[in-house]
Amino acid sequence: MNSIDLARRVIAMESDALRALSDRLDDSFTLAITLLQSTLDQRGKIVVVGVGKSGNIGYKIAATLNSTGATAVVLNSQNALHGDLGLLSDGDAVIALSYSGETAELLHLLPFLKRSAGVVISLTGKMNSTLAEYSDVVLDTSVEREACPLNLAPTSSSTAMLVMGDALAMALLDARGFTEEDFARFHPGGALGRALLTKVSDIMRSGDSFAVVTLAATVSEALIAMTKARSGACVILEDDGKLAGVFTHGDFVRSFQKDSQLGSHFVAEYMTRKPITVLASSLAVQAVNTIGSHRIDDVVVLDDCGCPVGLVDTQDLARMRIM
Repeated sequence: MNSIDLARRVIAMESDALRALSDRLDDSFTLAITLLQSTLDQRGKIVVVGVGKSGNIGYKIAATLNSTGATAVVLNSQNALHGDLGLLSDGDAVIALSYSGETAELLHLLPFLKRSAGVVISLTGKMNSTLAEYSDVVLDTSVEREACPLNLAPTSSSTAMLVMGDALAMALLDARGFTEEDFARFHPGGALGRALLTKVSDIMRSGDSFAVVTLAATVSEALIAMTKARSGACVILEDDGKLAGVFTHGDFVRSFQKDSQLGSHFVAEYMTRKPITVLASSLAVQAVNTIGSHRIDDVVVLDDCGCPVGLVDTQDLARMRIM
């Protein structure tokens, strides 16, 4: 078997294991979510513990929980009996990971975990194991066989455990009503965080960078305004200061192909009426979504009175790493 065929075999086997995992979900999963939510509502935390590959999966599960606002820590099994149990508080929820359910280091901890934890939820492949017997809720992560050609290295089993952890985190996120804005608070350095924590007024082109003319302006005057502002679009105003339309570099190129003498014509003849707009007071993510959904390069920014006050250019969003 060549390497590509083997890779496909591994992926197929792990995919089959995940489908079986999904089919086995039952009320135990719902109970686990209820107990985890109750723990968080009472200001408790989730303590994840595992050994070896399960321990590595535990770090990822804890990271996902933390990133979605569910406070989680990892308890090192080797160090737990030498002082690290101090991070476990009364009422915390424990997620214990062990495919065999008989991992010695974890079994030594179980009496102490049960003494302090409000609940113990286990992810294991052996439903009649010691770990399962000690647990309040058992989530079955068993697999028919490992994807390893020797059926030895944890592959399908570790993937099943990882995906079960993701399922717990996402179901818990939904149960707690976690929103995009909440997510941004925990990811302020990422593109989504910047988009959700920044307002359109913070990123829009305004002042000398905002090209604007009146209905009486010619195409040449609009181009001059765009050149001075180094902008690819110019906003055209009604006499009362309200939005009349927008004229872009693309509009000029298309119109120039039909009439090379359009410079002296009124820009109103070539502008786009009723262009797409966003409010200056809205979040930057609104501008991102608007530009993406309408497939445009620029969006006009209005104040609460409906008057144009700026322009958001897709190039600015990329430069600011907001999209």
